[in-house]
Amino acid sequence: MKKVMILLGCPESPTQTAIAIYATNALSKKGHDVTIVSNPAAMKLIDISDPEGHYMKKRKNIDRCMDTLEPGDYDLLLGIIHKDAAVAYFVTAYHLLQTKAMALVFERDGDLVEEFKTQIEETTDAKVMSARAYHNPNPVKVQLDKALKELEGE
Repeated sequence: MKKVMILLGCPESPTQTAIAIYATNALSKKGHDVTIVSNPAAMKLIDISDPEGHYMKKRKNIDRCMDTLEPGDYDLLLGIIHKDAAVAYFVTAYHLLQTKAMALVFERDGDLVEEFKTQIEETTDAKVMSARAYHNPNPVKVQLDKALKELEGE
């Protein structure tokens, strides 16, 4: 069992909450211990979407959590990224945790997808998956499914 941190940014995109729940469910079913780390607004959406904690059992505030991260805390960092601030949080968490990492980058603007992807690739060794998406979570889900399948094969 791996300890997995799913890092969420600003919840502006409706796809983020759906993908966070989907990823948590998929990873938990594989026996991983998943913690959601997000800002308060994203956490409110998670709380309302999963009020009984069926999927999102462990939750942490991003600002409180970042000050305490250390190598070994998590075996995998999964960033769900659709804003520049989420890129910064992901890169920071990556360097603090010094662990295997995957970044799932999406945005409705294809140029921003490429910009965020490039920033992550230039500052981390994370596996980066990307899709042009905003309201429709399916392009992001397809990328996540591919990455989870590869992770399973390791």
